Amino acid sequence: MVENVNHPGQVKFLDAGMYKAMKQAFLRTVPKSLPGLTIAEIERSVVNNLSQKLFPRGAKAGWWAKTVQLDLEAKGILVREKTTPLRLHRA
Repeated sequence: MVENVNHPGQVKFLDAGMYKAMKQAFLRTVPKSLPGLTIAEIERSVVNNLSQKLFPRGAKAGWWAKTVQLDLEAKGILVREKTTPLRLHRA
């Protein structure tokens, strides 16, 4: 079950294996300290931490990265900094 910080109260059910793999890669990538990383930096780094079985050559990684990002923000695990470009760090 995933949430979206941009649509509070709405949930969607997605493939748990794909979600878990991306979440683990995301949390290994995103730092706890400021200034955090930009979305582009995170997406480039996350691909290196993904299972090739689930994400062959990074297939669909961008969509899953955005989905996990918005879910983790909604759950308060990630914090969005008000910068340009947008930067994220762990809470």
